[in-house]
Parts: sequence; structure tokens; C-alpha cells
Amino acid sequence: MQTPTIVIYGIKNCDSVKKARAWFDGRNLAYHFHDYRTDGLDAELLRQFVATLGLDAVLNQRSTSWRQLSEDSKRDLTPEKALQLMLETPTLIKRPIVSIDERLLVGFDPEQISALL
Repeated sequence: MQTPTIVIYGIKNCDSVKKARAWFDGRNLAYHFHDYRTDGLDAELLRQFVATLGLDAVLNQRSTSWRQLSEDSKRDLTPEKALQLMLETPTLIKRPIVSIDERLLVGFDPEQISALL
């Protein structure tokens, strides 16, 4: 059986990201951690997330970062405007996004992850 290619996208100090990393570490599953703050975030990757998962699944409108945006930024939200906001403020992206052999999941759900392994 081939070892899956796993990438965890997020921010290292996020509690959900920490839980996901600990879960993979506890099972000795190798993964690459992509930190938006240190490794960056490009528009192509973000477009892939949105195309696969949907904008509502990727954009965290309940986050502190969202609440801190100006009302003008949140008004008339188009997919392109949302993409630009997430590129400027990666903490607007729900975390973690887990890629297992290029299949994407958003959030930390051990059952969903196990099903893809």
C-alpha cells in the first residue's frame, strides 16, 4: 500500500491545526505542514480550495478576523472580493485544510480524515 501524500494548511498557533498535527503525529503519519504566514499563500492554491470545497466552506465568516473587517469590506461580497480578502488576511480561511492525495477536507474531523486514508 502506497503512503498517502498529506499536506496540512493553516497557521501553527491555531488550536484546530494543533489538534490535526497531533492526530497525524500520534499515528506516525508523515505530512507536510504549510503555514500561511511563513510559507505564503498564492491565489492559485486558494482558488483550488474554493473550487473544490466551495466559498462558504473556506471563508470563515465567524472568525475574529472577519469581525474586524470594515463593513465596507464585507459588503457586496463577490467570490473574487472574498478571494482577495483571504489572500490579504489568511486568518479568514477556515483551518485546517487537509489535503490527502489532493483530496481536500476543511476542519479537523478524524472520521473524515480516516475515511480518506
